Amino acid sequence: MSELEPPQEEPRASAEGDEVEDGARRYPSTIGGAFYLGVLAVVAISLGIVTSGDWRLGVRWFGGALLFAALVRAVLPAKDAGMLAVRKRWWDCFLLVATGVALILLAVSIPDQPGL
Repeated sequence: MSELEPPQEEPRASAEGDEVEDGARRYPSTIGGAFYLGVLAVVAISLGIVTSGDWRLGVRWFGGALLFAALVRAVLPAKDAGMLAVRKRWWDCFLLVATGVALILLAVSIPDQPGL
C-alpha cells in the first residue's frame, strides 16, 4: 500500500473569492452583511414582541424583515450580498418573499380565539 501524503496548506479565501489574511478581515465585510445583521436585529425584536404577548404584530415585523431582505438581495450584486446570497438570486428572492408574505397573511387571517 502506498502512503498518503497530507494535504497542502491552501490560502484562506473569503466567500467572494478574495484571499484573506489572518487578522485583516473586517466585520461585516460587505454591505449585504450589514443589511443581514440589520435583518437579524429586526427578527430578534419581532421575537421579543411575540413573547411579550402581541404575536400578530411580532409576526408581521418578522415577515416585513424577510420582505426587506428579499429587496436587498434583489438589488445588490452577488459579490456584495454577503450572507443574504445563499442560492441563485431569483431563488433567494422567491423564498424570502414567499415566506414573508405567508407570515403576514397568516398573522392577518387567523381569527381571534375567544377565551384564550
